[in-house]
Amino acid sequence: MTVRAVIVDDEPLARERLRQLVAREPDVQLVGECRDGAEAVRVLRELKPDLVFLDVQMPELDGFEVLAELGPAALPRVVFVTAYDRYAIRAFEVHALDYLLKPFDQARFSRALERAREDLRRRGDPVDTRLLALLEQLEAQRQHLGRFVVRADDRIFFVRARDVECIEATGNYMVLHVGADAYPIRETMTNLERRLDPARFVRVHRSFIVNLERIREFEAWFHGGYVAVLASGRRIQVSRKFRDRVDALLRHG
Repeated sequence: MTVRAVIVDDEPLARERLRQLVAREPDVQLVGECRDGAEAVRVLRELKPDLVFLDVQMPELDGFEVLAELGPAALPRVVFVTAYDRYAIRAFEVHALDYLLKPFDQARFSRALERAREDLRRRGDPVDTRLLALLEQLEAQRQHLGRFVVRADDRIFFVRARDVECIEATGNYMVLHVGADAYPIRETMTNLERRLDPARFVRVHRSFIVNLERIREFEAWFHGGYVAVLASGRRIQVSRKFRDRVDALLRHG
């Protein structure tokens, strides 16, 4: 059988690498390439390929959102492509879905492709139940707070939750730390913690909630404690009250 494939990735070098690897496979026909999520939705609906190599981290519309837009009736076989993303990789492994972790080599690509071939050969139901399970999980997570409304001077704008490195309680405000920027919002710590996705955010201190994807490492501290070192270099001590949450994170990855 000939496998009709589409590549979706916003990075030109990544698309070129996948294009070269696909070209070496005589039974795989590359029928389309997409540079962003919006283009991917249109092309996948139009071409209805057997297989898509789908980048997870794209601006505007990411890989997960592409699948949600397509809906169950239009889902092809998917091999996810991602740079290191703890949350995404955990989701793929839980649902036994295949992924390529950048940078990947010929051998890893070949294994993912062979697994896709086997799935396509034996699949009776046109809809992959594992992929549907992932979409159901993502839909449930949409109920969590996805973005913040920020009021600054005469402007009102939005900050995506996933872009926030940490949230700090300061007086009557919560401060969103996004890169070098800080945005105060009126909210209580308790209410905010309840509304955030627990798979992405964890409270580590009376005054701090951190984004798990922005934690670079944990350093040991006195008496079995930890200091969370974030991507920006910010250091936040994990208080004894919340240490069990960090212990669970370290046990389960």
